[in-house]
Amino acid sequence: MRNLIGRMVEDTPGLVIADKAMNGVFALQKIPRVNPDVIVLDLEMPEMNGIEFLKERKKRNIQIPVVILSSIAARGAEITMEALALGASDFIQKPSGSVSEDIHTVRDTLVTMLLGYGGSFRRSQGRKVLSPSEYTKKPEHVGVGPDIATLLGLSGTPAAGPAKPPAQIRKPGKTEIIALGISTGGPDALRVVFANLDKDLAVPIVVVQHMPPGFTNEFAKSLDRLCPLDVKEAEEGDAIKPGRILIAQGNKHLEVEKKATGSIVHLTSTPQVSGHRPSADVLFASVALAYQNHALGVIMTGMGRDGAAQIGTIYKEGGMTIGQDEATAVVYGMPRVAYELGHVMEQVSLQNMGRRICEIAKAVR
Repeated sequence: MRNLIGRMVEDTPGLVIADKAMNGVFALQKIPRVNPDVIVLDLEMPEMNGIEFLKERKKRNIQIPVVILSSIAARGAEITMEALALGASDFIQKPSGSVSEDIHTVRDTLVTMLLGYGGSFRRSQGRKVLSPSEYTKKPEHVGVGPDIATLLGLSGTPAAGPAKPPAQIRKPGKTEIIALGISTGGPDALRVVFANLDKDLAVPIVVVQHMPPGFTNEFAKSLDRLCPLDVKEAEEGDAIKPGRILIAQGNKHLEVEKKATGSIVHLTSTPQVSGHRPSADVLFASVALAYQNHALGVIMTGMGRDGAAQIGTIYKEGGMTIGQDEATAVVYGMPRVAYELGHVMEQVSLQNMGRRICEIAKAVR
C-alpha cells in the first residue's frame, strides 16, 4: 500500500515523497529529519497505530497536517472521528479493505488534499508554495490530468474579479435560516466555525459537508461536543429550529420545506448534482425557494464548483451570501467559483467566519 500510494504522489506535479514509515514509531523518528509538509496516515499499523501516533504528535506539538487514509473497520467512523478530534485534518476511506488493489480510485481526492493541506501549511510557515507552472515535470503517461490545478483553485493566478452580481428580486430581510456548503478541508474548518458560534444564535443551520455514508452521524456528534448549539445528523422530517444544526447524511440530498406548522428537512436519493450527493446546490436551491430573502448562504473550502451556482439563487431572492477567502481555504475551488460568478457579497476568513455568521444572522433588517 505504501508503494502504491507513493507512486500516486510521485506521479503528481507539485508533490514529492519526503519519506515512508511502516508504523508510527518510525514516522516520529523520521519527521524531524525529513520535515514534511503533510503526513498520510493509516490507522491500522503494528507497534504504534494511527491513534497512538496522533496522541504522541499532539504531545510533541507537531503541527504538520495529517490526512487519514484508512479502510472502514467495524468501528471505522468512530475511530476516524477520534482521529479528527486528536488533530487529523481530514480523511479518505480506502475503497476496499486495508490492502486495496483499487486504491487508484481515490487518487484525485488524495492529491487534492495533499496539495491543499500541504500548501496551507507551507504558507503558514512562511515558505514558498510553487505555482503549477513551476512544478517539476513528471512522466507524461501518469499524472492527475491537465486541469487539476484549475480544479483545485491552485492555478497560481489570483481569482478574477467577480462578475456583475445578479439583480435581487427583493431586499434582504431578517435571517431565518443559515445554509452552509463545504467540501475538502471541511472537517477542520467546521470545527473552527462551530466553536466560534454564539450560544444565543437563534437561527437554525443546515449543512452539506461532502462525506461518505456511515460517517456523518459520528461527525455530527464530534461537532456537537465543541459547539455551543445542538449538532445532529439530519433525519427525514427533522424539525428546523433555533439552536439546532443539522448535518446532511452521506449519500443523501438535504432539502428544506417551510410549512405553516414549522419547517422540516427531507432526505432524498435522487441523482448526484454537481458531482455530489449530498449537494450544496440542492440545499441552496431549496432554501432559496422556501425562505427567499430570509436566508443566509455560506460557501466554504472545497474542490470543484458545487454550491456556486445555487448560492446565486439565494442572492437573487434577496438573501445574504458570504464565502470563505482564498488565504484560509484549503482548496479555494467552490468559494472561488461562487465569488467569480458574482454570487458572494463578502469574502470572510476562516477565523472570522463564525463571528460574521452570527453578526449577519442577528442583524435587524
